[in-house]
Amino acid sequence: MKLISWNVNGIRAVQKKGFIDWVKRENPDVLGIQETKAHPDQLDQDLLEIPGYSVWFDSAEKKGYSGTAVYTKIKPDSVTTGLGNPKFDTEGRTVRVEFKDFTFFNIYFPNGGRGDDRVAFKLEFYDEFLRICEDLRKQGRPVIACGDYNTAHREIDLARPKENQKTSGFMPVERAWLDKYVGLGYLDTFREFDSSPEKYTWWDQRFNSRERNTGWRIDYFFVTPDLRPRLKKAFILADVMGSDHCPVGIEIE
Repeated sequence: MKLISWNVNGIRAVQKKGFIDWVKRENPDVLGIQETKAHPDQLDQDLLEIPGYSVWFDSAEKKGYSGTAVYTKIKPDSVTTGLGNPKFDTEGRTVRVEFKDFTFFNIYFPNGGRGDDRVAFKLEFYDEFLRICEDLRKQGRPVIACGDYNTAHREIDLARPKENQKTSGFMPVERAWLDKYVGLGYLDTFREFDSSPEKYTWWDQRFNSRERNTGWRIDYFFVTPDLRPRLKKAFILADVMGSDHCPVGIEIE
C-alpha cells in the first residue's frame, strides 16, 4: 500500500501544472493534500472525480486559505474533519480517515511565522492532536499521521540551522514538541530508512532556494511503533514540481 502526502500550495494552481496526470502515474492508494486553498464548490469535476478515487475535503472558513483533502482508493470505515475542537477547526487543517486496521491523519499544521500568538496556537494544536493520537493508542489503534508539520526537527533537517534558531519552524519550543512526540514512540518514517543530510521537502520560493537545495524537511509521515513491521519504504519525491513543497510517502504491507 502506497501513501503519499503533498502540500500543493493551491490545488487549482497545481492542477494547471499536471497534478491529475501525476496522480494517475504515481497511483497512490491514499493521498493526503495540504494547503488546497479552495472549497469543493470552487473546483471542477476533474479534481472531484479522479478515476478510482473517493475524496474528502476540510476547507477553511476563510476563502483561499489553508485546506486539506484526502483521495483514497481504499474504502474507509469513516471520515471526519477537524480535531473536534472549535478553536482549531475553522481553518480546514485536518482530515481523519478510519481504515480497517489503522487511523490515518492528513494534517496541515499551523505556521507560527506570523507572531508569538500563532506560535502558541501552533503548539496548542500540536498538543490537541497528540492527545487524540494517544487516546487512539490506548484503544489499540495504529496511527499514521502525515502532512506539513511546519517544523524541521533536527539540524540535519534544514540547510541553515544556525541562522534559523529564532525562526518559527525551527524554534527550540517547536522542536521540543517533536522531541516529545518521538519520545512517546512515534516514528519519523523517512529517518527509519535514510539518515543522510540535504534531504528536504520545502524550499523558499525566493533566492533560487530549490535550485541550490537550500531547504527544510518539514513534511513527514509519522507512525506508531506497532506499524514498524509493516513499513517497507519511506521516500521524498524531490523531483516533483508544481509547489514549493514536494511529495513525501511511505509503503506499508
